[in-house]
Amino acid sequence: MESLLKITTIPVEYELKIQSPRLEYTSDKVQLQINTQKGGLEIENTPTKLYIDTYDARNSICPTTMDYVRQSAQKGQTAVYEYMEATGEEGKLLRDPNVQNPLGQIISQRAMPENRELVLSYLPSPGPDIEWSDPDLSIQYEKDKLSFDLKVANGNFEFIPGDVQLSITQLPDVEIEYVGSPIYVPPSAADFFNHSSVDLLA
Repeated sequence: MESLLKITTIPVEYELKIQSPRLEYTSDKVQLQINTQKGGLEIENTPTKLYIDTYDARNSICPTTMDYVRQSAQKGQTAVYEYMEATGEEGKLLRDPNVQNPLGQIISQRAMPENRELVLSYLPSPGPDIEWSDPDLSIQYEKDKLSFDLKVANGNFEFIPGDVQLSITQLPDVEIEYVGSPIYVPPSAADFFNHSSVDLLA
């Protein structure tokens, strides 16, 4: 006797997604900054300076009006002093009782030629006043300067834990299917007529 029921079992279906844990490292870019400072060469030169003062030399040839007045006054003062000295000596002779004929001596002294010396001189008599300063040379050299500024990146570690996802795509189920002929309640008359016609034919 065949089974009249067909039972079909549908299992559960699921989808499993697994993500493994991982360790991620992130870092910024390394920055290198280079600064350059240029040097230089500096040369300072002070040449020799010559100072020539010809004031006295020019005055010895052609004095200025002020110097001429000053020199004339000096000569006049000297002449007065010499005259006063000479008259003083003559006064002593006149007052000295031991001197015989003092006027004759005074006249003879005045009549005597003066002793003069020949002096050879060059004009201008004072030379120019010459002064000079020493030269000066200073050299300053500075090398180029190069500086580096390195900014090291800071690394960051991040741990990402694993993940498990379970998705049920189909729930479990049981299907029952009747595979026999229909059963009528009360019984169908069709079965009776089918059996009677078979007997009559027999």
